[in-house]
Amino acid sequence: MKFASMYKDAIPSNSNVEESQAPLQSPWIFVSTLYFAAGIPYILVNSVAIVLYKKLGIDNAQAAFWTSLLYLPWVLKMVWGPLVDRYATRRRWILYTQFAMMLCLGGVAISLQLPSFFVVSLLALTIVAFISATQDIATDGFYMLALPPPAQAFFVGVRSTFYRIAMIFGSGLLVFLAGQLEVSLHDIPLSWTIAFSLSAAVFALLLIFHWRFLPFPDSDGARSESMPLMEFYRNVITTYFKQERIWAILAFIFLYRIGEAMLVKLAPPFLLDATEVGGLGLATTQVGLAYGTLGALALTLGGLLGGWLVSRYGVKRSLLPMALALNLPHVFYIYLAYAQPSVAWIYPLVAIEQFGYGLGTSAYSVYFMYIADEHYKTSHFAISTGIMALGMMLPGLVSGYLQQLLGYQLFFIVVFLLTIPGMLTLLFIPLHEDVST
Repeated sequence: MKFASMYKDAIPSNSNVEESQAPLQSPWIFVSTLYFAAGIPYILVNSVAIVLYKKLGIDNAQAAFWTSLLYLPWVLKMVWGPLVDRYATRRRWILYTQFAMMLCLGGVAISLQLPSFFVVSLLALTIVAFISATQDIATDGFYMLALPPPAQAFFVGVRSTFYRIAMIFGSGLLVFLAGQLEVSLHDIPLSWTIAFSLSAAVFALLLIFHWRFLPFPDSDGARSESMPLMEFYRNVITTYFKQERIWAILAFIFLYRIGEAMLVKLAPPFLLDATEVGGLGLATTQVGLAYGTLGALALTLGGLLGGWLVSRYGVKRSLLPMALALNLPHVFYIYLAYAQPSVAWIYPLVAIEQFGYGLGTSAYSVYFMYIADEHYKTSHFAISTGIMALGMMLPGLVSGYLQQLLGYQLFFIVVFLLTIPGMLTLLFIPLHEDVST
């Protein structure tokens, strides 16, 4: 396959855009910035918030439960996905949600200075989650409209990479910054207020950039059909759930990351907790380096490699090896919990596990595009990612309580065992053709 010509074909044509602006409308640019913007609020809500509440004195069970409940907007986004599909352009939805995100992240920063910070910040993060889920719908829809199918398969690595870079920014840079400020200011709430204010400023810059340079795909527009809204919803749901072996597909989407769903909520508290209670006793800055920087860099490399492998070998041949890459490294956390080794061992093992995570989710993500109906791409992708979010939310709700009941050692053994059902679903899902061909 000649990817050079594919890249050229992937750039949406728009006679209203000046020729001098074309380089900034390359898919290498807009895929990168869009998925960086999509990744920031997701990682803030679902990972950084765990570290934040841990540092502010909230216990593991409460922090894991409430931050897992914040997955709900990503679960429910299938409900309003057809509205994004039907009304306005994906480009406008992206700009509106990024403007709202800038304001809401500023609200989270302010809430940390209030006496009732936990309740108010959770409410603010809930709004951030709903806006982020809507931004995801618009971004995924824009991606599928702006790129032809072969480019969609190839650029899944690029989008994953910049989603991971957003993780480095969130769980790496911001956590490291907050940790440094905790030491210098001796004020934990103020340190995290500054960190969240920085994220709001980044969204302001992203909004300006996308308003100025995001291209206008010819196919990106509100539907002009006169079909009633409820009939439109019915068609979206019917075409999705009438797929061959739909129950196998649903089980695959739900179960594939169930072990990771448990791990992701308790990994940061495990790194932060004292060795006396089974943790590794790292400082906030060390967690930012281990999990948010080195780990996220490894995860990024895994995502890049995964995208190339899927484009080269296709979804069908990639799924099983990538499922193993995702799940087998979970055994490292069992070792860390029992051995409680030095940082010299913690950093590389966390990085390897994150590399497997990045590699292991590549074919999984492309499969969502594979099963999306041509007429309802945005809505079907939203349904798939909503089911995926449910598979992340429900295990996360009980993960903190389970860890407190079992301790870290037995908890990570349970996490490893929970990876088996998702891999077994690969035997039953339909795979007739490949999006990479």
